[in-house]
Amino acid sequence: GKAGRLSDAANLFSEMLKSGVAIDTVTFNTMIHTCGSHGRLSEAESLLKKMEEKGINPDTKTYNILLSLHADAGDIEAALRYYRKIRKVGLFPDTVTHRAVLHILCQRKMIGEVEAVLAEMDRNGVRIDEHSVPVVMQMYVDEGLIRQAKALYERFQLDCVLSSTTFAAVIDVYAEKGLWVEAEAVFYGKRNTTGQRNDVLEYNVMIKAYGKAKLHEKALSLFKGMKNQGTWPDECTYNSLVQMLAGVDLVDEAQRILAEMTDSGCKPGCKTFAALIASYVRLGLLSDAVDLYEAMKKRGVKPNEVVYGALINGFAESGMVEEAIQYFRMMEEHGVHPNQIVLTSLIKAYSKVGCLEEARRVYDKMKESEGGPDVAASNSMLSLCADLGMVSEAETIFNDLREKGTCDVISFATMMYLYKGMGMLDEAIEVAEEMRESGLLRDCTSFNQVMACYAADGQLRECCELFHEMLVERKLLLDWGTFKTIFTLLKKGGVPSEAVAQLQTAYNEGKPLATEAITATLFSAMGLYAYAVDSCKELTKDEIPIEHFAYNAVIYTYGASGDIDMALKTYMRMQEKGLEQDIVTQAYLVGVYGKAGMVEGVKRVHGRITFGELEANQSLFRAVRDAYVSANRQDLADVVKKEMSIAFEEERGEEEEYSSRSGEEEEEEEETEEDEAF
Repeated sequence: GKAGRLSDAANLFSEMLKSGVAIDTVTFNTMIHTCGSHGRLSEAESLLKKMEEKGINPDTKTYNILLSLHADAGDIEAALRYYRKIRKVGLFPDTVTHRAVLHILCQRKMIGEVEAVLAEMDRNGVRIDEHSVPVVMQMYVDEGLIRQAKALYERFQLDCVLSSTTFAAVIDVYAEKGLWVEAEAVFYGKRNTTGQRNDVLEYNVMIKAYGKAKLHEKALSLFKGMKNQGTWPDECTYNSLVQMLAGVDLVDEAQRILAEMTDSGCKPGCKTFAALIASYVRLGLLSDAVDLYEAMKKRGVKPNEVVYGALINGFAESGMVEEAIQYFRMMEEHGVHPNQIVLTSLIKAYSKVGCLEEARRVYDKMKESEGGPDVAASNSMLSLCADLGMVSEAETIFNDLREKGTCDVISFATMMYLYKGMGMLDEAIEVAEEMRESGLLRDCTSFNQVMACYAADGQLRECCELFHEMLVERKLLLDWGTFKTIFTLLKKGGVPSEAVAQLQTAYNEGKPLATEAITATLFSAMGLYAYAVDSCKELTKDEIPIEHFAYNAVIYTYGASGDIDMALKTYMRMQEKGLEQDIVTQAYLVGVYGKAGMVEGVKRVHGRITFGELEANQSLFRAVRDAYVSANRQDLADVVKKEMSIAFEEERGEEEEYSSRSGEEEEEEEETEEDEAF
């Protein structure tokens, strides 16, 4: 049976039965275990019946075997049935029984059943086996029942002392969840209650607990103090510390511990070197990473795919393609099989220098492997195709990701960038809509990318609705990319260029309430007056800053939403504060007059322009013309139109040329910004 030769065991057992050889409980138990271990549970159970037929009484071990076999097969009901049968037939569960049933129930988080077994053990004066203590505690901690875990441990401690191995397992239960306070209480409790010193295994697990909780100073302090307590660190102690410190890029401290480790005669593992090399790479210290790589080889530690992957990725990210390829070749020469991460880094390296064929060759190799390329590899290839304007190949990769259901923010953003750059705005919008529906709009960057698509396609109102979701519903922190799109929207929405420049200056200088002024102006320009008024309330809930940008935004918002009274009151308050009207104020005020049908007010401003009292500014001329239209005086609007033609005829050609050039520059700026994002 132990040799795995089931048929031989069965034949021998059959011969024994036929020959009349006396068979006892031990023989049956062995055969039941052998059959069950080979997946023949029905035969194992039939042996139990044959055993009873022959008048051979099963013992507790018989039922323990059947209990464990059914548990391993996932039949918990059958396992518990055999547990209960032990007492029914007049036998008593032993330590193995209780340990087995508790492990079975704890693995499946069956808290009620576990506590029922513990209660039964208490009634029968049976103490829980020490090996079961961390198992039951693990179940409680996993379910968030920390108090019950503590109670079980304290109850066991009353009449029994845990072995060092079990003690470490209890600390580890807390360590795995980052519950360092509870782990610390157990760790120091041993010394305080029993007077025993902690052994190295317990120190290692406590260091792990501090590491999980990101308490690196505590971990180092414990490490430094363990020798004073008469316990010397082992390889596990050193490896854990170096990996922990490297994981948070504390490379100097990690390097010091590594040096101490080698001086003490302990041999660092490959994982330890890999963690520190990866940390150097993350920090951009590639020469240090290479030095450590050479050092590990000298010490006879063979680099694995993680080490090579970190180096290849580091060089790829830094644009050092030749070095990345060199380490990939070294990896192959040393017989280390590249994983997905390494191949993805290689594609990234080729992408940096536009080596399409080489990248394609690696990608095709990944497609032949089990599971195919991961999303990171596909995105790297997608980005390369986008940079080269290869729409068809990019679409093939993107559609593969769609079919697998693995498209992420980068996948969608890259396709939007490609379509937008190729002037395929309808396709860009489709991808943007799909991204919204997929629930991947979660951060500022992804919102910015979709907003930029809407803005480029002229869907200004939809863009503003998305901005409102981002600002109010998601409460995301806005960045320059967001405001860049907003300023573009303001220009496209007919807001005077002077007003846009004024708001942009306020934003650049970090003026208080600049964001509220910008959003109020934007929503007003797009006709989203409810949103605009909400932003305006933020501007006016305390004292309005004595700044042109703030007062102008409030006047514009109230005027655009039709609240003429509040617009004029704001203007009067502005005068009371000693703030002189500027060109933006004048343009917004004449708009208010037009909406209110105050033709005389519009005429007054018009007259001041005509007689040179006000600068003959295009924005102001347009505001006067639009005000006449709002007041149903198209005849006067036509007069202004003619005056504008005469006044700006010479400038028009220059303006159109400038506008065209500005538009091209804006597009170039947008493309540059998107390139940086990818």
